[in-house]
Amino acid sequence: MKYFEDFVVGEIEKVGKYHLTKEDIITFARKWDPQYFHIDQEAADKSVFSGLIAAGTHLLAITVLQLVTHQPRVSVLAGLGWDEVRFLGPARHGDTLTLFRECLEIRPSASKQDRGVVRNRLTLSNQNGHSLLSYMDTILVAKRPV
Repeated sequence: MKYFEDFVVGEIEKVGKYHLTKEDIITFARKWDPQYFHIDQEAADKSVFSGLIAAGTHLLAITVLQLVTHQPRVSVLAGLGWDEVRFLGPARHGDTLTLFRECLEIRPSASKQDRGVVRNRLTLSNQNGHSLLSYMDTILVAKRPV
């Protein structure tokens, strides 16, 4: 388990990888974001994206999956918010997406001795090193039990 005390400002950690398939893109988008450039290959080929792309919310869901399944698991008590969400480029089927977490800030809770706040920059990149998604997350993290 990774606790509040284990975070180091400036540290960059590779969280995980995810291989994106055409089926992933279409299945997610049919339920959550059924725009033609996410669900219809022919129409997407004629779009400004020149092909099928994953929904931005799909990329966010992939980052959450990577964060909660990464080992060691972080002792998150609660998510406090996301800021500066940026969609920087399209994710396409066949892409291998890699998530990186950079610790920006750590501060102990002013009211509770057993926890602290951690602020991270999360960046999701493709196999060519192009950043596709970036955002800041702020989490409430437990301190190591005494």
